[in-house]
Amino acid sequence: MKVLGISAGRKNSNNDAMCREALMGAKEVGAEVEFINLQNLHIEHCTGCTACVQSLFSGKGNRCVLKDDFDWLLDKMLDADGIVFSIPIFEKGAAGIFRTITDRFGPRMDRGNNVIANQIIKEQGGKEIDPRIFKDKVISYMGVGGSDWSTRIQCDCFNHALTPMWKVIDNEVFSWSLGIIMNDESVAKAHQIGKNIAEAAGDIENATFKGTEGVCPHCHNRNFYLDPASTHAICCACGMEGDIKVENGKVVFDFPEEQLEHAHDTLSGKFIHADDIKRNEGRQADLRNSIEYKERMDKYLDFIVSSVPNRA
Repeated sequence: MKVLGISAGRKNSNNDAMCREALMGAKEVGAEVEFINLQNLHIEHCTGCTACVQSLFSGKGNRCVLKDDFDWLLDKMLDADGIVFSIPIFEKGAAGIFRTITDRFGPRMDRGNNVIANQIIKEQGGKEIDPRIFKDKVISYMGVGGSDWSTRIQCDCFNHALTPMWKVIDNEVFSWSLGIIMNDESVAKAHQIGKNIAEAAGDIENATFKGTEGVCPHCHNRNFYLDPASTHAICCACGMEGDIKVENGKVVFDFPEEQLEHAHDTLSGKFIHADDIKRNEGRQADLRNSIEYKERMDKYLDFIVSSVPNRA
């Protein structure tokens, strides 16, 4: 059993320390551990070129056109049974480097896309999908912030896990965390998170969420897109739709059971999304071939070009 720790913070600072503490906890219960700091890697931003999707659905495998350290990192993550992230909190949410990792995951790492692509390959032939992508995995997140401006990071973290459908075990926020290694309670919590992920990795089928209960009963998210004219709400993480209510002084998110089929971290929800994307891509392809579309695009191209720095 292997647990991989990934820090997105400054080298040898708070995030590294908390990640290493979690790995100590994982090792304590028998896990083989490895540590990576993302600052040592060259990870480029996703450009939205959709080459990965075209590669998947044309039977050419799971590929990205960007040549950097992402595939090395992905290989490490796919080899692990459990992963724990320690992420600095910037502007209430996850640091940009973590968001870039999330962007590079989807749609290339989307479990639904890979299931569909695998079926195409079986029917038509092509490059086999890496079987590790279909392997169930557990993952935990620790957000480390210097103040209490930390209200979005748990949603950012869940959005990373939902793409490959990895099971979240802990999704913890450490606010007011400058000098966190001197806070014995926080250090003990990180140690327990490491133990939790190792134990979950040893029995993934029966692994359950160990973190603080959220408002959404499905994904434990606390962030919602609210309809100002009603009680209707959409969970910003798993995407389920329901109603926000107050029962016995407690906020409750209530949704019909059939909404579970639409959850973004389920295969059924991913297949629904894939069908939507397929229809939209078809309409977009038809538009691009029209004379009116080309004329409108030429208008913008003729109006102004992008400024670029002089690197001479």
